[in-house]
Amino acid sequence: GAEKSHAFANFRIAAGMEDGEFYGMVFQDSDVAKWLEGVAYSLADRPDDILEARADEIIATIEKAQQPDGYLNTFFTVKEPEHKWQNLLECHELYCAGHMMEAAAAYYEATGKDRLLKVMERMAENIAAHFGTEDGKERGIPGHEEVEVGLMRLYHVTGKKQYMDLAKYFIDERGQNPDYFSEEVAKRGWKHWGSDGKDQKYNQTFAPVREQKKAEGHSVRAVYLYTAMADLAAQTKDQTLVDACDVLWDNITQKRMYITAGIGQTAKWEGFTEDYDLPNDTVYAETCASIGLVFFARKMLNLHTAGKYADVMERALYNGILSGMQLDGKRFFYVNPLEVNPEISGKMPGFEHVLVQRPKWYACACCPPNVVRLVMSLGRYAWGEDKENRILYSHLFMGGSAEFDTAVIDTESEYPW
Repeated sequence: GAEKSHAFANFRIAAGMEDGEFYGMVFQDSDVAKWLEGVAYSLADRPDDILEARADEIIATIEKAQQPDGYLNTFFTVKEPEHKWQNLLECHELYCAGHMMEAAAAYYEATGKDRLLKVMERMAENIAAHFGTEDGKERGIPGHEEVEVGLMRLYHVTGKKQYMDLAKYFIDERGQNPDYFSEEVAKRGWKHWGSDGKDQKYNQTFAPVREQKKAEGHSVRAVYLYTAMADLAAQTKDQTLVDACDVLWDNITQKRMYITAGIGQTAKWEGFTEDYDLPNDTVYAETCASIGLVFFARKMLNLHTAGKYADVMERALYNGILSGMQLDGKRFFYVNPLEVNPEISGKMPGFEHVLVQRPKWYACACCPPNVVRLVMSLGRYAWGEDKENRILYSHLFMGGSAEFDTAVIDTESEYPW
């Protein structure tokens, strides 16, 4: 289309394959990662040689763009190499890495090809060399959580415990020093957007995760963090972490969630406000936030097999997420209001983000590829399996067939139509 993404070109430039300038958001790489993850699920569902060849070509480019020490991020490779790992608050290096780890794991599972997986294992080693509580390492945490989810994905697909340990470090370290980002801002003497780092609720640094009783701050960041916490809790059987997930789940779903399973009540910080504050007109309810809530719900189902998690998942899928994309897939909503007054939407203060019609594109295009990767992997959400006790669970009553080692199940349903 006419809309410029330039995300593939950024990788070609970083790889030295063509000349040019980096273009786009500092986290533009994550769009490629989510696209690749969506491609992986699509190939698993419907093999397509042309699509697979295109993905392989891009993966080869990503491999070339990786630095000798394992570092991978086109913004800092092309534009500001002297600033690597200095601005965790704003620059999303760990966030991009997390998304690419998810893509690598998905692509390996779908195709058996491990080229991208090896690239991201090297990046994980680079991250582990930089961050941690050991002497000589930075006790850093991501401004936008996601690397925790990606590392858990790497752990599940490789079985290598060091990836889970690194995810655990990022989860446990969060909120240990609530002033971490303020101190980072003071130390580096340069900024990207200009975030001051003082808002400790915005990125969930106000307290250690086990002491957080309410879902606070930017809602996508929050639910990505909780997704990783629930995933880790299921692996480690750490009851304190299970309890923390339960408390946060209850707070969101009982007091901070719309009837559509939209979350994030305000545009100011794309996030949560107060319990029971649920305005219909100025709501944010970002498509990505409902997607993140589905991720969180799915991991909660691994902790406790209870219908209440599947119910929220279903509600979010049909109401909070499908609304984000037009049926023909050509127009998108970033924000999903429950009430719109065409006279003032997009114009009046407080309503700038509320649009009457879905636009074709956004400079920050995080939602469309997020919808793609979720919808293409629906099977993972529709069904669950307790292999030990030979139990199959149907979480979503949608049409389709599911193949397990023990059974093949066909479901006929008119959902979601």
